[in-house]
Amino acid sequence: MPRYFMTLAYRGAPFHGWQSQPGEVTVQSTIEDALSVIMRRPGMKIVGAGRTDTGVNARMMTAHFDTELPIDNAEGIVRGLNSLVGKDIAIYDIREVAPECHARFDAKSRTYHYYAISEKSPFFYPLSWKAPATLDYEAMNRAAAILLDTEDFTSFSKLHTDTKTNICHVTRAEWVPVEAVPGAMVFVITADRFLRNMVRAVVGTLVEVGRGKMTVDEFARVIDARDRCAAGTSMPPQALFLWDVTY
Repeated sequence: MPRYFMTLAYRGAPFHGWQSQPGEVTVQSTIEDALSVIMRRPGMKIVGAGRTDTGVNARMMTAHFDTELPIDNAEGIVRGLNSLVGKDIAIYDIREVAPECHARFDAKSRTYHYYAISEKSPFFYPLSWKAPATLDYEAMNRAAAILLDTEDFTSFSKLHTDTKTNICHVTRAEWVPVEAVPGAMVFVITADRFLRNMVRAVVGTLVEVGRGKMTVDEFARVIDARDRCAAGTSMPPQALFLWDVTY
């Protein structure tokens, strides 16, 4: 059966996360409904590269789906989907891949961005967190560097999930300035996999370091504790973006 990869983006605020849930409007269910109409095949299903939480955005998400008949007009399918999914989702392309390719399991890495801005902005505020101007980003980056040598991220995982392991391998974790946006910083983190709520919990704990309420050594002890209660609060979702997925 032919398999296709789809690349897309979405604004998370109108949706109850990525994953289909009974009685809720989600990104996955919205696309599946549209795909079923366009393909004239009821019950079409897609599998995403990840599962973002309620309110979290994606600059680039990849998903795959199977169809009995080959698609001979991918551009037309893309146009049709974009006409149905609404203004908060954009389908960029659809391309055929090998039948064994998997949008989730074949992903080598994922990158998330979390945006913080300390100056008032009429344009940036809906998709960022209003940060204190006094945050110590140098201390936050010293703490973030510890994540590169961390394997067990239990302290930053949502409780009571069905995840079999909390082991992740982070290859980048740092705060950098946002070009051309005064007072804006972005936390960039790349890993082979992420746990539910992991990035927002990591950022919340780093903010405790930036506020001077936690030292870098105490941040390391939070990791060693393997206890979600030891970490900081979960940050607001609107500032978080799934930024890239590599294969």
